[in-house]
Amino acid sequence: MELNDLKQKTTAELTTLLAEARERLRDLRFRVSQDAHKDVREVREVRQAIARILTLLSQPEKKLTK
Repeated sequence: MELNDLKQKTTAELTTLLAEARERLRDLRFRVSQDAHKDVREVREVRQAIARILTLLSQPEKKLTK
């Protein structure tokens, strides 16, 4: 997910997306370790999405749209 898309979300939506992304990362790590998933790059993309969400959540509320 791109940063511009994330900036349009509310804090509640970002929190929900963060939980979903963390669950997706957990599932991907498990599947990669079991050799059931070959796209290892997807793990990196999910980690970057989590970092973007956490960055937006750590910024003051006035910068987020409502």
